[in-house]
Amino acid sequence: MSISIRPATPDDLPLIADLIRALAEYEKLAHEVRFDEAVLGAKLFGARPYAEVIIGEIDGAPQGFALFFHNFSTFEGKPGVYLEDLFVRPVARGSGLGKALLAQLAALAVERDCARLEWSVLDWNEPAIGFYKKLGARLMDEWTVMRVDGASLAQLGAEAGKSA
Repeated sequence: MSISIRPATPDDLPLIADLIRALAEYEKLAHEVRFDEAVLGAKLFGARPYAEVIIGEIDGAPQGFALFFHNFSTFEGKPGVYLEDLFVRPVARGSGLGKALLAQLAALAVERDCARLEWSVLDWNEPAIGFYKKLGARLMDEWTVMRVDGASLAQLGAEAGKSA
């Protein structure tokens, strides 16, 4: 068995879309997948890419991916890598591919002089939490993720430039 990790190319867009849908299905969030594949492609591979993707292969067959982007730590004064999605197909779990994808991201973070690699995990996903802890990750229990989206995002954005 041979594991390889490579950067995604525009030709991988259908594969990336399929892996995102498979991840959403696993996370019981398929109903929240709304992306348009052409828009996704433009955001990943256009003039200003917003995120990057690496593809994990076993014996030349794509079996997983990681989608990530840079964030910034003001306390560290350095960028970080934020892992938005990591997914390995069920048939490839236990092969070492997930660890290989995370190791590649860690290597990229070090190469790019980043202060950290971080991500979120669903609190019910005990297998993933256990896997991440074995790799040295720690839970950030003191932090709560916040989100503004949809109509609330539009409403808040409409407040820009208005005096208080």
